[in-house]
Amino acid sequence: MIETIGLTKKYGSFYALQDLNLTVEDGSVFGFVGANGAGKSTTFSILSTLLQPTAGDAFVNGMSVIHNPHEVRKQIGYMPDFFGVYDQLKANEYLDFYGASYGLKPKEREVLIPKLLELVNLEGKRYEYVDLLSRGMKQRLCLARALIHDPKILILDEPASGLDPRARIEMRDILKELKAMGKTILISSHILPELAEMCDNIGVIDSGRLIAQGSVAHIQAQLQSERVVRVKLAEGMAAASSFFENDPFITQITEKPESNLIEFLYRGSEEDQVLLLRKAVSQGLPILSFSEGETDLEDVFMAITKGAEAK
Repeated sequence: MIETIGLTKKYGSFYALQDLNLTVEDGSVFGFVGANGAGKSTTFSILSTLLQPTAGDAFVNGMSVIHNPHEVRKQIGYMPDFFGVYDQLKANEYLDFYGASYGLKPKEREVLIPKLLELVNLEGKRYEYVDLLSRGMKQRLCLARALIHDPKILILDEPASGLDPRARIEMRDILKELKAMGKTILISSHILPELAEMCDNIGVIDSGRLIAQGSVAHIQAQLQSERVVRVKLAEGMAAASSFFENDPFITQITEKPESNLIEFLYRGSEEDQVLLLRKAVSQGLPILSFSEGETDLEDVFMAITKGAEAK
C-alpha cells in the first residue's frame, strides 16, 4: 500500500532523509518512531505530496507521489503534527467546510458529519466552537477532518502529542477501530511504548536513516542481548543464588528476600532458559515461578540509536 524506494531529502550538505526503503502492507498499522528531528515529519510530508524528495520515489497505492500527486491526495488522509483550526467555526461547520473542499455534496455532508463526530467521540460537541474544545478534542476533530473523504490510507504525524493519559487512550481506541474498518495507518511518535500498543510493525529512524524495522518482538530479539529473569522461591534463597551463580549465561544476580525473589540478567537463548529451569528443578530448588521480565522499550530504543551513532 505504501512503498518508498531510496527516498532522500537533502538541504545543502545536510540529509534530512537518506535512502529510505520502507514498505507498509495494506490494512496494517505501521509505527514510525524516532527522536525529534530524526526525519519522521520529512517522510510524511513527502508521502503527503507536500514536499518533493531530492532523490528516490514513494508510491501510495501504486501511484508515485512525484508523478501523480493529485491522485495520491485522493487516497490519503493526512494529519500533521501542527495543524490549524478555524476558531470561529463550530465543529460541524469545520467539517462541512472541508467536506465541501473535497467536493462532497451538501446531502452527503449532512449524513457523513454526524457519523464522523460519533466515530471520534465528539457527537456531543457538534455545535461547540472549535476554540472552546480541549487539545484532545481538537486532535480528534482533526482526525475526523482527515477522514472526511473516506481515504484508504491515514498518515498521522504525532497524533497523541501533548495529550493527557485519558486522551491518549481515547485516541488509541479510535485508531484500533479505524484499523478494524480496513484502513492502512502510518503513524509516527517519539514514544516507542505508545506505538507498541497499537502497531503491527514499527520502523526506527535516526538521523534520516531507517535503522530497524519489524515487529516490536522481532526488534527486541535482534537488539536485546540480555533478558531479565525473575525466579520466585518458596524458600532457600542462598542455595538458589549459589546455583544460578554457576551458570555461564547469568550475570548481575539480585536477591529480594522480602518477596523470596531472585532476579538476574540472562544472555542465553530461550532453549537455554528451558534447560536452566529443568536443571534447577532437578536440583530440588523450590521454584514457585520462573518468568522473563517485561522489556523497557524505551531502553531498547536508546540501545538502537546509540548503536547507529557508533557506526
